[in-house]
Amino acid sequence: MSEKSEEKRRFHRIFYHADAQLALAGGGEPQRCKIVDLSLRGCLLELTEPLTEIGNQPYELKFELSAEAAIRMEIVATHIQDNQAGFRCAHIDIDSISLLRRLVELNLGDSELLERELSALGNFS
Repeated sequence: MSEKSEEKRRFHRIFYHADAQLALAGGGEPQRCKIVDLSLRGCLLELTEPLTEIGNQPYELKFELSAEAAIRMEIVATHIQDNQAGFRCAHIDIDSISLLRRLVELNLGDSELLERELSALGNFS
């Protein structure tokens, strides 16, 4: 990634490799995918079936942290390269954002950095 792209990035990515399910929002056959990385603002996924286009079509991503805890978010594709696609988070419920926040906090190891990112998330337009 170029230095200029790094400067534009407001949210640190964490490398979190996990199985997940991706489906068209509002109902659709879920496909299995793998999470490559996550941030408070989106994710990078490795898909079994590549996406063919980028649009405003919302998808639902679901992945489990444990048998009792799962994160769900509505996401929209921002870029595609081969079988990988980047997504931005369009909507996430309060329970899921709480779990995601904790996951990011544990992986960043810096609560001050997390607070800056949460502040930026609130101001993000």
